[in-house]
Amino acid sequence: MSFFGSRNPAVRIAGRSLWWVVMAGMSAHAMAQSIVMSSTTSTEQSGLFAVLLPEFKKATGIEIKVVALGTGQALDMARRGDADVVFVHDQPAEEKFVAEGFGIKRFPVMYNDFVVVGPQADPANVKGHDIVTALRKIAAGNAPFISRGDKSGTHAAELRFWTQAGLTDKKGGGYKECGCGMGPALNIGASSDAYVLTDRGTWLNFKNRADLKVLVEGDTKMFNQYGVMVVNPAKHAHVKQAPAQKFVDWIVSASGQATIAAYKIGGESVFFPNANK
Repeated sequence: MSFFGSRNPAVRIAGRSLWWVVMAGMSAHAMAQSIVMSSTTSTEQSGLFAVLLPEFKKATGIEIKVVALGTGQALDMARRGDADVVFVHDQPAEEKFVAEGFGIKRFPVMYNDFVVVGPQADPANVKGHDIVTALRKIAAGNAPFISRGDKSGTHAAELRFWTQAGLTDKKGGGYKECGCGMGPALNIGASSDAYVLTDRGTWLNFKNRADLKVLVEGDTKMFNQYGVMVVNPAKHAHVKQAPAQKFVDWIVSASGQATIAAYKIGGESVFFPNANK
């Protein structure tokens, strides 16, 4: 006879107590198998996470809840202790995050590149392999340019390029900040025949291209590196360091790197693993 079917009240009470202990233990175990990752929008909007995270869960049993933001916002979220691990793409900001003690260590994971897309007619005549020259032409012609303006990794790269072009405060009359993610910025660009700086991964997965096409690519300055960091529990004691570190260990392992390399859109590689280089 089971505990709950016993006629002895003491046995029934003991049975219920044991049940609650078991259930509480199971609940605690379930919680331990879930972590929060703050990440850039490009890793999600490119479709990578839809492939990557199920493979990680299959390997470890750990589920990851992703909050996709601009890199700056993702790092701020981690600074507040609202994430266990951060996966972003602004190396100077990432190194500052670690130097301030908010991250334990930064690990390079993968890279792709930035490209400038714009209308096929290319009214500013930017087509080529030089981002600085392209931005100077856009500014000189007051051509429409949609900036994310959201302190993301892409926005940080864009601002570096304007600085290199000597146009920090002179971006032309067509320059507009949307304060939005990469997908919405591309939608605005598509609807207004504007130029947009985008990471290649999001562009490859973007369906509403209208008249936009890649016009500027191949400049070494447009290299786009991604890094991952466990949030430092010395700053926030509730951080789930152990399972977060398992994600870092897995994504830089041969298995994680192979999963990244295998992800393609239309036969074209989206990201290139470089954790060991």
